[in-house]
Amino acid sequence: MSAGPLAHPRRSRLLLVEDNPADVRLTVEVFEEGALKPQIDVVSDGIEALEYLRGDPPRTGPRRPDLILLDLNMPRMDGRELLAVLKSDQSLASIPVVVLTTSSAPRDVARCRELHAASVISKPVDLESFQQVVRGIERFWLSLSNVNPAES
Repeated sequence: MSAGPLAHPRRSRLLLVEDNPADVRLTVEVFEEGALKPQIDVVSDGIEALEYLRGDPPRTGPRRPDLILLDLNMPRMDGRELLAVLKSDQSLASIPVVVLTTSSAPRDVARCRELHAASVISKPVDLESFQQVVRGIERFWLSLSNVNPAES
């Protein structure tokens, strides 16, 4: 009995919602150094994230990432507001959202959990710890958790 060709998983797509250019640059660099090298799209606030996800002009159509990596404290529409919109929209609610934030306030963590964030992670301030956190996100969310099943 011969086995058919192995299914190859497609490259994961990650939406990074972050307004700090230094954090964007560092996050992208760590993912690029990793084994999976996801496609990373970056927006700087919740309004841009919704435009990306819904395909509002000037975008050419909606995009569905395998994972959203979300900062909480941003201008215009912050991460809490975006998370509430995402989880109340039936077409977007199933996208896992990992909150990566400098806030360790218990009320912020509790609110993110109430809004069904998949995970809430404190953003470390030192470089090595930040790299370890991003590598952990890659290992779990883009490899072990099956957010990116093989295409049929």
